[in-house]
Amino acid sequence: MLLVKNAEIYSPEYLGKKDVVIAGGKIEEIGGNIEISKSFSNVEVIDGEGKYLFPGFIDSHVHILGGGGEDGFHSRTPEINLSDITSAGITTVVGCLGTDSVTRDMRSLLAKARALEEDGITTYIFTGSYDIPVRSMFNEPDEDIVLIDKVVGIGEVALSDHRSSQPTYEEFIRVVAKARVGGLLSGKAGIVDIHMGGGKAGLKYLFRMLKETEISVNQVLPTHVNRCEELMREAVEYAKIGGLVDITTSSDSDNLEPGEELASESLKYFLDNGVPIENIQFTSDGQGSLPIFRENGELKGIGIGRVDSLYREVRAAILNKDIPIEQALKLITSNVAKNFKFAQKGRIKQGLDGDLVLVDKQTLKIKDVICMGNIMIKDEEIIKRGTFETNTR
Repeated sequence: MLLVKNAEIYSPEYLGKKDVVIAGGKIEEIGGNIEISKSFSNVEVIDGEGKYLFPGFIDSHVHILGGGGEDGFHSRTPEINLSDITSAGITTVVGCLGTDSVTRDMRSLLAKARALEEDGITTYIFTGSYDIPVRSMFNEPDEDIVLIDKVVGIGEVALSDHRSSQPTYEEFIRVVAKARVGGLLSGKAGIVDIHMGGGKAGLKYLFRMLKETEISVNQVLPTHVNRCEELMREAVEYAKIGGLVDITTSSDSDNLEPGEELASESLKYFLDNGVPIENIQFTSDGQGSLPIFRENGELKGIGIGRVDSLYREVRAAILNKDIPIEQALKLITSNVAKNFKFAQKGRIKQGLDGDLVLVDKQTLKIKDVICMGNIMIKDEEIIKRGTFETNTR
């Protein structure tokens, strides 16, 4: 049992200063001046005075198995460590493959997700990669969604990118339809996570889908929409007619591509242009490669995405762009939980999972991270590491 005392709670809506009790991994009670009977000898107390209490962050686009490879085998990015995730305040991740579905595969991705969950966080995965046809574990991707508990959708499928499989519109729509039916049959979101490149086709397939089919607008989630000006303009129009858009936080401020903007800057642009906050979310693209290509397609340089960028850009939006905490937090909590049908995640509410993050009220720096009622980070110190993590970072 865990008791958090005297923290100011954002659920993400502001609830005031309260205490929170977690028992059996769930939020048991929220109230003022909660006292635990002395008969409970195994109660741990965290002092939340001078801190804000947030829901645990959800990152729905992380290359947990590693990714990349655009500059040969040496550029394959490494698998992620548990403490990299938890020290970033992230308590739930959705793992994905990317460009490389040859040396990385779905079985390994599923195994990595299960390993991270055994170590203490909540995990899900997408089936597939950049490619269409989708490389799934069963014969068809909808079978993966229906029959494998951790598979919540298909992705990241690549469009408008020179690294994509260059699918036709008809091939793309069949994939979305498979995800739709798979989601219905399993009670999952069945969402299609779409890697958007900076190509001239842009969001054309998505606008056409809404015009010509009966598929719901929230069945697809275009990501990396902040990679260039033209894509951002299209994404604004798409979101204003009800579409969901995902802004990537792992941009390198020193090596931005032409027209690319940091996530906090992009968020301000979207909001100033009338996009509802509920239609926007952030993801990190953590452990994914960040290649920079010349106009002729030649690789210029390569970096790696970081999951700690997720909250970094939320914090920047609050401190530098005057976005209210209640609004900015939705991008990595309640909005993502709604989009992915994670009913137990994304809010601080009685009966939901005990995933919490405490931050300093003045600096908004992460101090404590709790996953399913277990303390992973305390006073910025890593309490729980992955099975094979070293004690040095």
